[in-house]
Amino acid sequence: MSDSLDSRQLDRYSRQLMIDGFDESDQRTLLSSRVLVVGAGGLGSAAIQYLAAAGVGTIGIVDEGRVKRSNLQRQIVHGVDDIGEPKVDSAARFVDALNPDVTVEKHPVRVTSETVESLLEGYDAVVDALDNFPARFLVNDAARLAGIPFVHGAVYGFEGQMMAFRPGGPCYRCLLPAAPDDDAIPSGEPMGIFPTLPGTIGCLQATETLKHCLEVGEVLDDRLLRYDASDATFTRTPLERRPECPVCGPDGITAVDDVDYDDRCRISE
Repeated sequence: MSDSLDSRQLDRYSRQLMIDGFDESDQRTLLSSRVLVVGAGGLGSAAIQYLAAAGVGTIGIVDEGRVKRSNLQRQIVHGVDDIGEPKVDSAARFVDALNPDVTVEKHPVRVTSETVESLLEGYDAVVDALDNFPARFLVNDAARLAGIPFVHGAVYGFEGQMMAFRPGGPCYRCLLPAAPDDDAIPSGEPMGIFPTLPGTIGCLQATETLKHCLEVGEVLDDRLLRYDASDATFTRTPLERRPECPVCGPDGITAVDDVDYDDRCRISE
């Protein structure tokens, strides 16, 4: 990569280059950054848009699904003409049209214990834009073992939450050791979601990911941020590492394929 931005890039990124303390070297850092977004649905749509617009040079997109009409209420990187197409293809076309500086790496595969390590390899951060607990726990576990930040986000109804789980701090299992019962929170099944909510949480995920890549600001890695769209309230809850955590604790696992995940994603020896 060139040591300086060209005239087109200076114009394109001019508004962020006006920020105090943000200069061309920071933009070059973004252009050399590699971020994996796991899920190209509602959360992923917002995160992908803003990571690409900001100039993250390589964005990996993992999703095995195809665009459905019911997705279009909230998954804004897809359009009517994309119905039936693989989501990774639709999202990649969106990014290509938005920013030619960005390379998209498409991964139209299911996240499994056999694929997760290779999917994460070479990325600086992973954005959790998943809609089911088994994949979310698996990516958290693999990301922690690989030393990669796991920028979590989730939405349901009017409520959403996010947190950047980074090496050295708590991981997702410190927040939720196992998946809740099926009758508590649906996982992987159609559920009601307020249309703008994934955009709100996905943008926050993109924000924390950019801050991590740039090493600026105070990354939200020790507090869980919750948002209730019904009354526009945010709450932050401190979170610490659990010594007994089976992933980031002193006796944690060493590989995802060394353990069995039961129906509630618990790690059993």
